[in-house]
Amino acid sequence: MRDPAEKLTVGWREWVALPELGIDAVKAKVDTGARTSALHAFKLETFREGGRLKVRFGMHPVQRRLSPEIYCVADVIDKRPVTDSGGHTEERYVIRTPIRLGDSEWPIEMTLTSRDTMRFRMLLGRSALKGRLLVDSDRSYMIGKRPPGAGKKKKKGTV
Repeated sequence: MRDPAEKLTVGWREWVALPELGIDAVKAKVDTGARTSALHAFKLETFREGGRLKVRFGMHPVQRRLSPEIYCVADVIDKRPVTDSGGHTEERYVIRTPIRLGDSEWPIEMTLTSRDTMRFRMLLGRSALKGRLLVDSDRSYMIGKRPPGAGKKKKKGTV
């Protein structure tokens, strides 16, 4: 475990990237109440490639918008029941992918679920924070403001 002085301090919401999924910027709520991170996903489709179970899914990276749509592919590492804050349990696919926050990058596990009705398209849970980040719940975007182009409407046909 790192010395607390070496941990990066983040706000309760931050811009993150998921480079292996082709997501340059998504606003994430840093949620110490959630064990596992969650990513918005729709049109989930599993398939086998080279003996590995994979999932293809769509993702709306911009809050309160259904465009643009980004389509991602990732290895499925598990399928497990997850209970949300309302007490509802749902079976979710779990993937592992690198997350980039500022200049730092590390692999995290996250579940895939529809978050169209939620304010944030991604939750960054305790497992992803452990040993790396401290959360200042009074602050937002301590790592940086919105990346150029993030949250802006793109030209038709672009991702």
